Amino acid sequence: MSAAAVAGEVCALQSGHGRYQLRWQHEFTPAYPLAEELYLYLQPDQLAHANVPGQRLLVLLEDLHLGQTVGWWPVLIAPNAEARSPWQAPFGGPQLLRPDVPAGVLDEWLTQVHLGLAARGAQRLVQRLAPFAYEPRTMGPLVAALQRTGHTISLAEIDSYLPLEHAYDARLHPSERRRLHKCLRHGFRVEQEPPLLLPLAYEFLRRCREEKGQTLSLTQEQLMDLFRRFPREYLLFSVRDAAGEWVALTVAVLAGRGVLYNFFPASPLQYNSFSPVVLLNAGLHAFAQASGLRLLDLGTSTLPTGHNESLLRFKRHLGGVFSLKLTLERPL
Repeated sequence: MSAAAVAGEVCALQSGHGRYQLRWQHEFTPAYPLAEELYLYLQPDQLAHANVPGQRLLVLLEDLHLGQTVGWWPVLIAPNAEARSPWQAPFGGPQLLRPDVPAGVLDEWLTQVHLGLAARGAQRLVQRLAPFAYEPRTMGPLVAALQRTGHTISLAEIDSYLPLEHAYDARLHPSERRRLHKCLRHGFRVEQEPPLLLPLAYEFLRRCREEKGQTLSLTQEQLMDLFRRFPREYLLFSVRDAAGEWVALTVAVLAGRGVLYNFFPASPLQYNSFSPVVLLNAGLHAFAQASGLRLLDLGTSTLPTGHNESLLRFKRHLGGVFSLKLTLERPL
Protein backbone atom coordinates (compact mmCIF):
# COMPACT_ATOMS: atom_id res chain seq x y z
CA MET A 1 0.00 0.00 0.00
CA SER A 2 1.33 3.44 -0.91
CA ALA A 3 1.96 6.05 1.77
CA ALA A 4 -0.25 8.46 -0.19
CA ALA A 5 -3.27 6.21 0.28
CA VAL A 6 -2.92 6.70 4.03
CA ALA A 7 -1.68 10.27 4.10
CA GLY A 8 -4.52 11.57 1.96
CA GLU A 9 -2.65 12.75 -1.10
CA VAL A 10 -2.22 11.53 -4.66
CA CYS A 11 -1.44 7.91 -5.46
CA ALA A 12 -0.31 6.84 -8.95
CA LEU A 13 -1.95 3.61 -10.12
CA GLN A 14 0.26 0.98 -11.69
CA SER A 15 -2.54 -0.21 -13.95
CA GLY A 16 -3.01 1.94 -17.03
CA HIS A 17 0.73 2.62 -17.47
CA GLY A 18 0.82 5.89 -15.59
CA ARG A 19 -2.37 7.30 -17.07
CA TYR A 20 -4.52 7.15 -13.91
CA GLN A 21 -4.13 8.29 -10.33
CA LEU A 22 -6.16 8.19 -7.11
CA ARG A 23 -6.67 11.32 -5.04
CA TRP A 24 -7.90 11.50 -1.43
CA GLN A 25 -9.33 14.77 -0.15
CA HIS A 26 -11.74 16.25 2.39
CA GLU A 27 -13.06 19.09 0.25
CA PHE A 28 -15.58 18.41 -2.52
CA THR A 29 -13.89 20.36 -5.32
CA PRO A 30 -12.10 18.20 -7.92
CA ALA A 31 -8.60 19.10 -9.09
CA TYR A 32 -9.53 18.15 -12.68
CA PRO A 33 -12.80 18.88 -14.52
CA LEU A 34 -15.49 16.22 -14.28
CA ALA A 35 -15.82 14.01 -17.36
CA GLU A 36 -19.61 13.96 -16.93
CA GLU A 37 -22.37 15.44 -14.79
CA LEU A 38 -22.74 14.13 -11.25
CA TYR A 39 -26.04 12.92 -9.91
CA LEU A 40 -27.63 15.39 -7.52
CA TYR A 41 -27.06 13.22 -4.44
CA LEU A 42 -23.32 13.10 -5.15
CA GLN A 43 -22.85 16.79 -5.95
CA PRO A 44 -20.68 18.93 -3.64
CA ASP A 45 -23.54 21.12 -2.36
CA GLN A 46 -25.60 18.07 -1.40
CA LEU A 47 -22.65 16.36 0.30
CA ALA A 48 -21.46 19.45 2.16
CA HIS A 49 -24.82 20.16 3.81
CA ALA A 50 -25.67 16.66 5.02
CA ASN A 51 -25.91 16.89 8.81
CA VAL A 52 -24.32 13.61 9.90
CA PRO A 53 -21.40 12.89 12.25
CA GLY A 54 -18.21 11.28 11.01
CA GLN A 55 -15.18 11.76 8.80
CA ARG A 56 -16.16 12.83 5.28
CA LEU A 57 -13.87 11.83 2.44
CA LEU A 58 -13.87 12.16 -1.31
CA VAL A 59 -11.90 9.66 -3.39
CA LEU A 60 -11.25 10.60 -7.01
CA LEU A 61 -10.03 8.65 -10.02
CA GLU A 62 -8.19 10.96 -12.41
CA ASP A 63 -7.25 10.39 -16.07
CA LEU A 64 -4.04 12.35 -16.64
CA HIS A 65 -4.13 11.94 -20.42
CA LEU A 66 -7.56 13.54 -20.67
CA GLY A 67 -7.04 15.86 -17.71
CA GLN A 68 -10.40 14.76 -16.29
CA THR A 69 -11.91 13.27 -13.15
CA VAL A 70 -13.40 9.95 -14.29
CA GLY A 71 -14.37 8.47 -10.90
CA TRP A 72 -16.09 10.19 -7.97
CA TRP A 73 -16.62 8.42 -4.65
CA PRO A 74 -17.81 10.20 -1.48
CA VAL A 75 -17.47 8.13 1.69
CA LEU A 76 -18.34 8.81 5.33
CA ILE A 77 -16.56 6.98 8.15
CA ALA A 78 -19.18 7.01 10.92
CA PRO A 79 -18.38 6.94 14.65
CA ASN A 80 -19.17 3.19 14.71
CA ALA A 81 -16.27 2.58 12.25
CA GLU A 82 -18.64 1.82 9.37
CA ALA A 83 -17.78 3.52 6.09
CA ARG A 84 -20.92 4.40 4.15
CA SER A 85 -21.75 5.76 0.75
CA PRO A 86 -24.17 7.46 0.62
CA TRP A 87 -24.47 8.87 4.11
CA GLN A 88 -27.84 10.58 3.59
CA ALA A 89 -29.31 9.98 0.12
CA PRO A 90 -31.22 7.37 -1.92
CA PHE A 91 -27.97 6.13 -3.48
CA GLY A 92 -24.24 6.72 -3.54
CA GLY A 93 -21.12 4.63 -4.05
CA PRO A 94 -18.60 5.31 -6.80
CA GLN A 95 -19.90 7.12 -9.88
CA LEU A 96 -17.90 6.28 -12.98
CA LEU A 97 -17.90 9.25 -15.32
CA ARG A 98 -16.58 7.39 -18.36
CA PRO A 99 -17.46 3.88 -19.61
CA ASP A 100 -13.96 3.10 -20.90
CA VAL A 101 -12.00 2.91 -17.63
CA PRO A 102 -10.03 -0.39 -17.86
CA ALA A 103 -11.03 -3.20 -15.50
CA GLY A 104 -7.53 -3.39 -14.04
CA VAL A 105 -7.60 0.32 -13.19
CA LEU A 106 -10.98 -0.07 -11.51
CA ASP A 107 -9.75 -3.02 -9.46
CA GLU A 108 -6.65 -1.16 -8.29
CA TRP A 109 -8.60 2.01 -7.49
CA LEU A 110 -11.10 0.08 -5.38
CA THR A 111 -8.38 -1.92 -3.62
CA GLN A 112 -6.41 1.20 -2.73
CA VAL A 113 -9.57 2.81 -1.35
CA HIS A 114 -10.27 -0.24 0.82
CA LEU A 115 -6.76 -0.06 2.25
CA GLY A 116 -6.99 3.69 2.80
CA LEU A 117 -10.33 3.44 4.59
CA ALA A 118 -9.00 0.69 6.85
CA ALA A 119 -5.96 2.84 7.66
CA ARG A 120 -8.36 5.61 8.70
CA GLY A 121 -10.12 3.31 11.18
CA ALA A 122 -13.02 1.97 9.10
CA GLN A 123 -13.89 -1.67 9.69
CA ARG A 124 -16.70 -2.17 7.19
CA LEU A 125 -17.81 -0.55 3.93
CA VAL A 126 -21.50 -0.37 2.95
CA GLN A 127 -22.70 1.30 -0.23
CA ARG A 128 -26.06 1.55 -1.93
CA LEU A 129 -25.69 2.04 -5.67
CA ALA A 130 -27.93 3.76 -8.20
CA PRO A 131 -30.32 1.55 -10.18
CA PHE A 132 -28.74 -0.17 -13.19
CA ALA A 133 -31.10 1.74 -15.50
CA TYR A 134 -29.47 5.03 -14.54
CA GLU A 135 -26.09 4.06 -16.02
CA PRO A 136 -26.34 0.83 -18.06
CA ARG A 137 -22.90 1.35 -19.65
CA THR A 138 -20.97 1.77 -16.39
CA MET A 139 -22.98 0.01 -13.68
CA GLY A 140 -22.24 -3.53 -14.88
CA PRO A 141 -18.44 -3.07 -15.01
CA LEU A 142 -18.53 -1.25 -11.65
CA VAL A 143 -20.47 -4.01 -9.87
CA ALA A 144 -18.23 -6.66 -11.43
CA ALA A 145 -15.15 -4.80 -10.13
CA LEU A 146 -16.68 -4.42 -6.67
CA GLN A 147 -17.35 -8.16 -6.52
CA ARG A 148 -13.86 -9.00 -7.76
CA THR A 149 -12.41 -6.89 -4.93
CA GLY A 150 -14.34 -8.59 -2.14
CA HIS A 151 -17.77 -6.96 -2.03
CA THR A 152 -20.87 -9.07 -1.58
CA ILE A 153 -24.47 -8.13 -2.35
CA SER A 154 -26.38 -7.67 0.91
CA LEU A 155 -29.61 -6.34 -0.61
CA ALA A 156 -31.06 -6.54 -4.12
CA GLU A 157 -34.03 -4.21 -4.58
CA ILE A 158 -36.32 -3.82 -7.57
CA ASP A 159 -36.49 -0.27 -8.86
CA SER A 160 -39.18 0.69 -11.37
CA TYR A 161 -38.99 3.40 -14.02
CA LEU A 162 -40.95 4.71 -16.97
CA PRO A 163 -39.09 5.21 -20.26
CA LEU A 164 -40.03 8.53 -21.83
CA GLU A 165 -39.92 7.72 -25.53
CA HIS A 166 -43.57 6.58 -25.55
CA ALA A 167 -46.86 8.24 -24.66
CA TYR A 168 -47.81 7.63 -21.03
CA ASP A 169 -51.14 5.92 -21.68
CA ALA A 170 -49.62 3.65 -24.35
CA ARG A 171 -48.02 1.51 -21.62
CA LEU A 172 -50.87 1.62 -19.09
CA HIS A 173 -52.68 -1.55 -18.07
CA PRO A 174 -56.39 -1.35 -19.04
CA SER A 175 -57.45 -1.11 -15.37
CA GLU A 176 -55.16 1.88 -14.77
CA ARG A 177 -56.26 3.51 -18.02
CA ARG A 178 -59.86 3.30 -16.78
CA ARG A 179 -58.86 4.97 -13.50
CA LEU A 180 -57.00 7.69 -15.39
CA HIS A 181 -60.08 8.44 -17.48
CA LYS A 182 -62.27 8.37 -14.36
CA CYS A 183 -60.09 11.02 -12.72
CA LEU A 184 -60.29 13.20 -15.82
CA ARG A 185 -64.08 12.78 -16.12
CA HIS A 186 -64.46 13.98 -12.52
CA GLY A 187 -62.43 17.11 -13.18
CA PHE A 188 -59.18 16.07 -11.47
CA ARG A 189 -56.13 17.97 -12.70
CA VAL A 190 -52.36 17.96 -12.13
CA GLU A 191 -50.71 21.09 -10.73
CA GLN A 192 -47.13 22.10 -9.99
CA GLU A 193 -47.40 23.74 -6.59
CA PRO A 194 -45.34 26.64 -5.19
CA PRO A 195 -42.88 25.81 -2.36
CA LEU A 196 -44.72 28.15 0.02
CA LEU A 197 -47.32 25.37 0.36
CA LEU A 198 -44.72 22.94 1.69
CA PRO A 199 -45.91 23.00 5.34
CA LEU A 200 -49.45 22.07 4.25
CA ALA A 201 -48.10 19.55 1.75
CA TYR A 202 -45.94 17.90 4.38
CA GLU A 203 -48.93 17.48 6.70
CA PHE A 204 -50.94 15.96 3.81
CA LEU A 205 -48.10 13.53 3.04
CA ARG A 206 -47.70 12.66 6.72
CA ARG A 207 -51.41 11.86 7.14
CA CYS A 208 -51.45 9.71 4.01
CA ARG A 209 -48.44 7.71 5.17
CA GLU A 210 -49.90 7.40 8.68
CA GLU A 211 -53.08 5.87 7.23
CA LYS A 212 -50.91 3.07 5.84
CA GLY A 213 -48.83 2.64 8.98
CA GLN A 214 -45.81 4.30 7.37
CA THR A 215 -43.61 7.27 8.23
CA LEU A 216 -41.76 9.87 6.17
CA SER A 217 -38.00 9.53 5.88
CA LEU A 218 -37.46 13.31 6.22
CA THR A 219 -38.69 15.81 8.78
CA GLN A 220 -40.57 18.90 7.60
CA GLU A 221 -37.51 21.03 8.35
CA GLN A 222 -35.22 18.74 6.32
CA LEU A 223 -37.57 18.76 3.34
CA MET A 224 -37.98 22.55 3.42
CA ASP A 225 -34.20 22.93 3.64
CA LEU A 226 -33.79 20.84 0.47
CA PHE A 227 -36.30 23.03 -1.37
CA ARG A 228 -34.44 26.14 -0.19
CA ARG A 229 -31.01 24.89 -1.22
CA PHE A 230 -32.07 23.19 -4.46
CA PRO A 231 -35.05 25.20 -5.75
CA ARG A 232 -34.64 24.00 -9.33
CA GLU A 233 -34.25 20.33 -8.45
CA TYR A 234 -36.93 19.77 -5.78
CA LEU A 235 -40.47 20.18 -7.10
CA LEU A 236 -43.95 19.78 -5.63
CA PHE A 237 -46.71 18.27 -7.78
CA SER A 238 -50.34 17.59 -6.90
CA VAL A 239 -53.63 16.30 -8.18
CA ARG A 240 -56.59 18.51 -7.25
CA ASP A 241 -60.23 17.54 -7.56
CA ALA A 242 -62.90 19.68 -9.24
CA ALA A 243 -63.31 21.67 -6.00
CA GLY A 244 -59.59 22.41 -5.83
CA GLU A 245 -58.81 20.04 -2.94
CA TRP A 246 -55.71 17.89 -2.92
CA VAL A 247 -56.29 14.21 -3.66
CA ALA A 248 -52.63 13.28 -4.33
CA LEU A 249 -49.21 14.85 -3.81
CA THR A 250 -45.59 14.07 -4.47
CA VAL A 251 -42.14 15.57 -4.20
CA ALA A 252 -40.30 15.06 -7.48
CA VAL A 253 -36.54 15.42 -7.76
CA LEU A 254 -34.51 16.30 -10.83
CA ALA A 255 -31.80 13.82 -9.88
CA GLY A 256 -29.44 14.71 -12.73
CA ARG A 257 -28.39 13.09 -16.02
CA GLY A 258 -31.93 13.09 -17.38
CA VAL A 259 -33.67 11.43 -14.42
CA LEU A 260 -36.83 12.64 -12.66
CA TYR A 261 -37.38 10.79 -9.37
CA ASN A 262 -40.90 10.45 -7.94
CA PHE A 263 -39.77 10.68 -4.32
CA PHE A 264 -42.79 11.07 -2.00
CA PRO A 265 -46.07 10.03 -3.73
CA ALA A 266 -49.13 9.86 -1.48
CA SER A 267 -52.92 9.84 -1.70
CA PRO A 268 -55.63 9.34 0.97
CA LEU A 269 -57.21 5.90 1.17
CA GLN A 270 -60.67 7.39 0.53
CA TYR A 271 -59.63 8.04 -3.10
CA ASN A 272 -58.46 4.49 -3.82
CA SER A 273 -61.31 3.92 -6.28
CA PHE A 274 -59.96 6.83 -8.36
CA SER A 275 -56.27 6.02 -7.90
CA PRO A 276 -55.24 9.66 -8.51
CA VAL A 277 -51.56 8.66 -8.34
CA VAL A 278 -52.06 7.33 -11.89
CA LEU A 279 -52.95 10.86 -13.00
CA LEU A 280 -50.14 12.27 -10.88
CA ASN A 281 -47.61 10.10 -12.72
CA ALA A 282 -49.15 11.20 -16.03
CA GLY A 283 -48.32 14.77 -15.03
CA LEU A 284 -44.77 13.84 -14.06
CA HIS A 285 -44.35 11.93 -17.32
CA ALA A 286 -45.52 14.95 -19.34
CA PHE A 287 -43.21 17.28 -17.39
CA ALA A 288 -40.24 14.95 -17.91
CA GLN A 289 -40.92 14.59 -21.63
CA ALA A 290 -41.28 18.36 -22.07
CA SER A 291 -38.00 18.83 -20.16
CA GLY A 292 -36.11 16.46 -22.47
CA LEU A 293 -35.40 13.90 -19.74
CA ARG A 294 -34.80 10.21 -20.38
CA LEU A 295 -36.57 8.36 -17.55
CA LEU A 296 -39.04 8.77 -14.69
CA ASP A 297 -37.90 6.79 -11.65
CA LEU A 298 -40.81 5.38 -9.62
CA GLY A 299 -38.52 4.16 -6.84
CA THR A 300 -38.11 0.81 -5.11
CA SER A 301 -40.82 -1.42 -3.64
CA THR A 302 -39.16 -2.87 -0.57
CA LEU A 303 -40.56 -3.89 2.79
CA PRO A 304 -38.57 -5.13 5.81
CA THR A 305 -39.86 -8.60 4.93
CA GLY A 306 -39.03 -8.43 1.20
CA HIS A 307 -40.59 -7.07 -1.95
CA ASN A 308 -43.90 -5.17 -1.73
CA GLU A 309 -45.75 -7.28 -4.29
CA SER A 310 -48.87 -5.07 -4.51
CA LEU A 311 -46.76 -1.96 -5.13
CA LEU A 312 -44.66 -3.79 -7.72
CA ARG A 313 -47.85 -4.86 -9.50
CA PHE A 314 -49.17 -1.29 -9.49
CA LYS A 315 -45.93 0.06 -10.96
CA ARG A 316 -45.95 -2.67 -13.60
CA HIS A 317 -49.53 -1.66 -14.48
CA LEU A 318 -48.25 1.90 -14.97
CA GLY A 319 -45.90 0.56 -17.62
CA GLY A 320 -42.94 0.45 -15.27
CA VAL A 321 -39.78 -1.36 -16.30
CA PHE A 322 -37.82 -3.14 -13.57
CA SER A 323 -34.17 -2.46 -12.78
CA LEU A 324 -31.88 -3.81 -10.05
CA LYS A 325 -30.68 -1.55 -7.25
CA LEU A 326 -27.91 -3.16 -5.21
CA THR A 327 -26.43 -2.61 -1.77
CA LEU A 328 -22.95 -4.11 -1.37
CA GLU A 329 -20.82 -4.64 1.74
CA ARG A 330 -17.22 -5.52 2.46
CA PRO A 331 -15.18 -6.00 5.64
CA LEU A 332 -12.05 -3.83 5.72
